[in-house]
Amino acid sequence: MPHREKAKKHLEKIEKHTHQSEHVYRLILHLLERTIAAICIIVLVIALILQVVSMFGIDITSLAVDLSHFTDVNTYLHHITTIVVGLEFVRMLIDTTPANILEVLTLAITRHVVLTHDDFWSNLVSIVCIAILFAIRRYLVRRHELKEELVETE
Repeated sequence: MPHREKAKKHLEKIEKHTHQSEHVYRLILHLLERTIAAICIIVLVIALILQVVSMFGIDITSLAVDLSHFTDVNTYLHHITTIVVGLEFVRMLIDTTPANILEVLTLAITRHVVLTHDDFWSNLVSIVCIAILFAIRRYLVRRHELKEELVETE
């Protein structure tokens, strides 16, 4: 009998440690997502300013600052969305729920639609896939799973 209580306490300790490490992972992912969002906003605002300035014919090459990194927005978006899909994949590995899996798939397909300029049919199939994923999320995923995910990240 004492062995059962000892084993039970040990299992409770492991479960508590697992829960704490999952919380730390979620916090790190949340901070990384916020940081990437802030960087993305800054880069896109600078790219917008550069585009507006060039529309008015103002030469910005005479500036002492090298702004060439901000001119190729497609390359930047390709790299940043790859990182975001990777972060969502890590979240899915930590907490494998249908909502997380659908989110990773939606992000990956959306990334494909936004960044690749394929033919009409490829884009149409991708958009239909996204619509199907949203329908699955709306009608087949339990509401408490969606609420759990929102509560745990706050």
